[in-house]
Amino acid sequence: MLKGFFNVPKAVNEPVKSYAPNSPEKKAVLEAYATMWNETIDVPNYIGGEEIRTGNTRNMSAPHDHKHIVGTYHLAEKKHVEQAIANALEAKDAWANLAWEQRAAIFLKAAELIAGPYRARINAATMIAQSKTIYQAEIDASCELIDFLRYNVEFMTQIYNDQPKSDSSVWNRLEYRPLEGFVYAVTPFNFTAIAANLPASAAMMGNVVVWKPSDSQVFSAKIIIDVFKEAGIPDGVINVVFGDAQMISDTVYASPDFAGIHFTGSTHVFKDIFKHIGNNIHTYKTYPRIVGETGGKDFIVAHPSANVKQVVTGISRGAFEFQGQKCSAASRAYLPQSMWAEAKDLLIKDVKSMKMGSPEDFSNFLTAVISEKSFDKLAKFIDQAKADKDAEIIVGGGYDKSKGYFIEPTVIVTTNPKYATMETELFGPVMTIYVYEDAKWSETLKLVDETSPYALTGAVFSGDRYAIAEATEALKNAAGNFYINDKPTGAVVGMQPFGGARASGTNDKAGSALNLLRWASPRTIKETFVTPEDYRYPFLGE
Repeated sequence: MLKGFFNVPKAVNEPVKSYAPNSPEKKAVLEAYATMWNETIDVPNYIGGEEIRTGNTRNMSAPHDHKHIVGTYHLAEKKHVEQAIANALEAKDAWANLAWEQRAAIFLKAAELIAGPYRARINAATMIAQSKTIYQAEIDASCELIDFLRYNVEFMTQIYNDQPKSDSSVWNRLEYRPLEGFVYAVTPFNFTAIAANLPASAAMMGNVVVWKPSDSQVFSAKIIIDVFKEAGIPDGVINVVFGDAQMISDTVYASPDFAGIHFTGSTHVFKDIFKHIGNNIHTYKTYPRIVGETGGKDFIVAHPSANVKQVVTGISRGAFEFQGQKCSAASRAYLPQSMWAEAKDLLIKDVKSMKMGSPEDFSNFLTAVISEKSFDKLAKFIDQAKADKDAEIIVGGGYDKSKGYFIEPTVIVTTNPKYATMETELFGPVMTIYVYEDAKWSETLKLVDETSPYALTGAVFSGDRYAIAEATEALKNAAGNFYINDKPTGAVVGMQPFGGARASGTNDKAGSALNLLRWASPRTIKETFVTPEDYRYPFLGE
């Protein structure tokens, strides 16, 4: 084994490419988009060193053109999930015993592959199957994923370097062991970076993983798998199964070797996971680590002193980028009466100027929502707002699923601060605004804190530092990521560790060392250099 205290390359955030007209990156991604759009890929399950095709397949289509099939993927059976677990456990000892710098090299190589030869492909896949604009795909599938991989390597070395005090007689050491068993990663459709990071962060710390991607993200998941394989992740370290979530999860939770779950998804599902693990707790060799980032009902609250154009831009970007399908997306706003007339005009103007359509057209600000289920849910809430006396749609409100699942960016104004769309997570391009009396600033902050069960992200806009300080204190439990004079989205790895509490998750802060620590089981080693040979302490003498 190599000897040395090795320094890894300093992590630096990946620059976001512009994709300006005639730029080489625009040309490359459009070529990749056209090629991948016209191909039909077949995605197997990846278990150990095998590619397993069951013959029981589902189609992958583009949300902005749902009749166009871009590929199929194979559904795992229970026996395949059990095989994945067995293969993970078989690979565990070799992977855990591999020197940390060897693991680091794999993930640093993966980052570089995405930054270079895979960049156009992973962006195009995210555009096609998740309907992200090129900018949203670039900051997610490329930059954030690269940042996760690079910074997690740096965080890993920081963790390993964190050691207890010793003296001349005793050498104290902390060994950061991987968990005893395997980790289950369950990932969402909306961020390609999250889909890669959840299995990768656990694997980086020496764990083996069974990974179930979202059915709506298989297309870009295939690119992630290709990258991991080329980077050199050994067979069995990350096993990938597709299919029925309930069956896969039940099979995983039945294993005595289940050691933890890394989850991003709905609050309802996460609560069921907690319950299921609790019911099975006597089955497990160790107490499983339960790490989850779930829903949000993220807010913007503006003080009368705020710059109205900044507030409106925060709403327009925070609510409608990626069709509001970010767990951090702004979906409720509180604006003072004195600002409302100007803000309303500016917001209507903004929304009416937003183009919507295929991500292949770079002039589109929005594309389609992810699925018909999501479309139908959003259409129902929009129709209800049209009928309710305490709500008014001031712009948007249209929808069409004849070719793709398109929901217009929609702004609802309500006189009821507890109106349904002020409380319920919609996960779509719908913003609800409540206009408060200027004198009721403090009361409004209390309202913001108490309206939603979630506590993921939130933002305050103000030119008054006393008001900012008051909001920061009053809303300290309302958001795990709190923004001052900025929209509540766009957390950057290494800069704004991401996660919330309450119904938004366990707040284990992806994009920081805090998350990686969850995938280690520390062991304290005390070595005494001169060992006593008599039980008698000095106080026993006369």
